[in-house]
Amino acid sequence: MKRLFTIVSVAVGLLIAGNAGAQLKIGYISVDQMVGIMPETARLDSLMDRYQADSLNPQYAYIVAEYQRKDSLFRDSVKTPASVRKVLAEELPGLIYQIQNWQAIVQQASENKQNEILAPIYRKVYDAIKLVAKEKGYTHVYNKEAFLVAPEGDDMLLLVAQKLKVSVPKPKAGLGN
Repeated sequence: MKRLFTIVSVAVGLLIAGNAGAQLKIGYISVDQMVGIMPETARLDSLMDRYQADSLNPQYAYIVAEYQRKDSLFRDSVKTPASVRKVLAEELPGLIYQIQNWQAIVQQASENKQNEILAPIYRKVYDAIKLVAKEKGYTHVYNKEAFLVAPEGDDMLLLVAQKLKVSVPKPKAGLGN
């Protein structure tokens, strides 16, 4: 659906531009590829490992210890008053759910943290794309993945990388881009 919308948008843009007599210059870039070669992105793995070790692992250990403590209190019907046992009976299923679904919780928390870390990098790339588009006279810039066919000459990756002072790695032999 996204691709159809992009194709229709390009077609409408071409028709409008042709009718208005305006000069139309279309470029494209793989935003994800540009973000992937940014130096800040290279630290992502170490930041995510630190987040796992400093935040998620201790949180899991706390939940397990809290479950064990509350379960022990709940099972000790002699020393634990009925009112406390009732509260514990309401809290224990929530702790069990968190323990059983910890991988999904970690996945969601990790995605949120990764998005938080990548947001300023994406912002920086989008700002550079806007600057390059303005400097080079592009009227429209699309994400490369939206195109099925596009001319090589209008790929803005190198221009944006130059603007950001980032070196672009050479393509690996035998792999198409």
